[in-house]
Amino acid sequence: MATEHNFLFEAQQAPRRLDHFLADELPELSRSQIKRLIEDGQVQVDGRVTKAGEKLKGGERLRVIEPAPQAALPVAEAIELEVLYEDSHLIVINKPAGLVVHPAAGHSSGTLVNALLHHCTDLSGIGGELRPGIVHRLDKETSGVMVATKDDATHQELSRQFKEHSITRRYLALVHGMVQNNQGVIDRPIGRHPTDRKKMSSRSGRGRRAVTRWQVLKRFDRDRLTLLELTLETGRTHQIRVHFADMNLALVGDPVYGSTSRTNALHDLDLRRLVQRLGRQALHAQLLGFVHPATGEYLEFKSPPPADLQAVLDYLDRLYAE
Repeated sequence: MATEHNFLFEAQQAPRRLDHFLADELPELSRSQIKRLIEDGQVQVDGRVTKAGEKLKGGERLRVIEPAPQAALPVAEAIELEVLYEDSHLIVINKPAGLVVHPAAGHSSGTLVNALLHHCTDLSGIGGELRPGIVHRLDKETSGVMVATKDDATHQELSRQFKEHSITRRYLALVHGMVQNNQGVIDRPIGRHPTDRKKMSSRSGRGRRAVTRWQVLKRFDRDRLTLLELTLETGRTHQIRVHFADMNLALVGDPVYGSTSRTNALHDLDLRRLVQRLGRQALHAQLLGFVHPATGEYLEFKSPPPADLQAVLDYLDRLYAE
């Protein structure tokens, strides 16, 4: 099943090459994939096919047809799930770190979708054949609460809530650096990194609007760490990791946006070993709240940090209580 994307190019963004604009708007696609779509006539500007280098001037309407993936369809696999809630319309799970959400290049099996296909009789089909039931995602190495849908009506309504930013998403994060204020808001657009296609960035000023609210929970001054509670108003790729890394406050253990030098600079040797053992970003989706599409009831689900992250937090509490 092909996916259609529609965009309006705003005048204040002009001038901009077509392929560069689409690279920011469709971060899940590589530059070569975007170029191929344009060459194959799958991209239209005001109803006409064009070239990758066309300069957009403002006011153009873009239509992109992304053909259905040719990869093998996901199959049911008996992967254990921690189910927080389930009814005939949806399922809420606590995703462990290390579990990819849906099949993609390099991950055709062993994903959350494979587990859901085994656990659930039916899943919504709006997300496409490779993403049944999926209305939102967490990064592979991010743990926490996720919801998946079993029918198209539920999928459509939850997608609307995500789009309108009415869903509550709260995260726990441990970052390198001392955050001075007690709370604040980051409102910076996120797009593809200008030189590294595997990364995102908020420094270019281009991309899609991204808003992260944050509040300091604890500070650990000797090791220059801050524990934060974060609330997402938008859900861009790598949003939390990018927003804080671009402020020189990279998440502890982040293998993409952080650096081993900051881990090695931790004051306490045992803490350093715990972070190295964690081996991933110290980020956990601890709360998800939404209005149930069928009942109209507001539901809220919480998940404590997994054992590896909790071990780091418990050690810090003991260390700084002395």
